[in-house]
Amino acid sequence: MSDALLSLAPAVAPRMRPAPILPLAVRDVVLRFKDATILDGVGFDLGPTGCTMVMGPNGAGKSLLLKLLHGLMLPASGRIDWGGHAAAEVTHRQALVFQKPVLLRRSVAANIDFVLKARRKDTARRDALLEHVGLAHKAQQPARLLSGGEAQRLALARALATDPEVLFLDEPTASLDPASVLAIETIVRDARDRGVRIVFVTHDMGQARRMADDVLFLHRGRVAEHTRADDFFPRPQSAAARDYLNGRIVV
Repeated sequence: MSDALLSLAPAVAPRMRPAPILPLAVRDVVLRFKDATILDGVGFDLGPTGCTMVMGPNGAGKSLLLKLLHGLMLPASGRIDWGGHAAAEVTHRQALVFQKPVLLRRSVAANIDFVLKARRKDTARRDALLEHVGLAHKAQQPARLLSGGEAQRLALARALATDPEVLFLDEPTASLDPASVLAIETIVRDARDRGVRIVFVTHDMGQARRMADDVLFLHRGRVAEHTRADDFFPRPQSAAARDYLNGRIVV
């Protein structure tokens, strides 16, 4: 392991950390907006390790599911159980990276410092985080002058600065060039290998094949399929997933 990665180790010793929030149990979750049911009886389980790719057509409820799991929204009914805790009780032990990162009007380095200070973590870790995501040479540059791929890497560095146990990613590589996609996938894979649980929404079939340990496929607000990636891609069980993988329009 590189010196930079070693410096990213959680500041709190493992024996002092609270009880794990995984596995996750989701049971009969319903989300409604006015008269529209967006998620309808969603249920699944996630184990303590790996990368779950959340897939499905537009409007299936993927991004809203992430917000529910992260405690940013409340379901109309159902249960989200993070190791015996409600979602809102463990939000501070997770991180969410959106498709379009929102950066503070300050330098690249100051964006990291802000998060570290807010979480009362050692700001000496900032340089290692920037080195890890390939932005050390732009530490003093205004963050809002970064390219799209660089901005997303900074968003990932800020998320990792919180030492999350779970990292949610909502299409973080949409519209990025291949080199930026590769850089972000490498950062995410490193996080997974260090024990961070990854839940990753994507429409990119190649990315899903590269990254997934398991696939959660949503269709019309329901879980159409949740299975190991090694089984999902060659042998999808649901008609919606088969059509989706074969490039057919799924509504």
